[in-house]
Amino acid sequence: MQDLSLPLLLGIFALAGAIVVAASIRATTLADLIADRTKLGEAMAGGILLGGATSLSGVVVSVTAAYGGDASFAVSNAVGGIAAQTLFLGLADLFYKRVNLEHAAAEPANLFQAVMLLILLSMPIAAMAGPDIAYFGVSPVSLVMFLGYLWGVRLSSIVGERPMWRPVETSDTRKDEPDAENNPNAPVLRPALIFVGLVAIMGLSGWVISQVAGTFITRYELSSSLVGALITAIITSLPELVTTLVAVRRGALQLAVGGIIGGNTFDTLFLVFSDVAYRDGSIFQAVGETDLYWLATGMLMTAILLGGLILRQREGPARIGIESVLLILIYCCAVAVELFAP
Repeated sequence: MQDLSLPLLLGIFALAGAIVVAASIRATTLADLIADRTKLGEAMAGGILLGGATSLSGVVVSVTAAYGGDASFAVSNAVGGIAAQTLFLGLADLFYKRVNLEHAAAEPANLFQAVMLLILLSMPIAAMAGPDIAYFGVSPVSLVMFLGYLWGVRLSSIVGERPMWRPVETSDTRKDEPDAENNPNAPVLRPALIFVGLVAIMGLSGWVISQVAGTFITRYELSSSLVGALITAIITSLPELVTTLVAVRRGALQLAVGGIIGGNTFDTLFLVFSDVAYRDGSIFQAVGETDLYWLATGMLMTAILLGGLILRQREGPARIGIESVLLILIYCCAVAVELFAP
């Protein structure tokens, strides 16, 4: 990559991003299909299947950067992606004209996953502020995060299958019901295999993106945090934007919201895998204040989204919820600080 010209690098970068986006569009349809045929439910399918699949290119970027010794690039790509993907729900709300998206997509599993995401995001902050402890180069916090994620997925499944409470239904509440044209008794093997193939393609594209981005950092002496949070994080997060808009257009609102929250929850594992790949000690002790800033931004945006899911405002400015307005404003302010703050 180091020997390629700038136009060729940009072309490869754009092509890899386009492949990720195209694969994610098809993956959205398949995830909805699998959700109906396995009775998994849109919220769980969005959080686990779609969220994990569309995040794979991003995790490849972070792990590759960590293995190469660039801790800031690895972490900023992960936490910058969480902020960008939360922004996408605010943008999707602009396209759903009937009512505030968070009102229509009321689902207990999504609320629980948002809480779990806040818990997982708080752990890296504790690791960054705490003592420098690592065993075999891995922080104990990474193990706790990994086990916490698995435990949270299990609890999310329980909440989805046997909720102890249900949101108040209104005329604008969209129920999670199988599509009429989709036979729930049809075999699931073929769409599942295609889904796995698309995941592999997105992962390979993520590796290409990481190589090109690393070349930009070294050749043009760019900030690793800037490239990670505002370039690779956004490029590898484009599948979440596309799948969210596609899901909203299909009327699969729980899938759209669950895909973003579940994808963000899965993205916290970027930090776990990156810590394992980073061989110079705990990756949490190797990052800078800018990476911590993007982590705090992600937590703030998640908390606002959770508040919007609980409030369920029907209409706000321009027919979107106040939480969507705040998400857009906060992200724009965060980008301005990253670009212009001394």
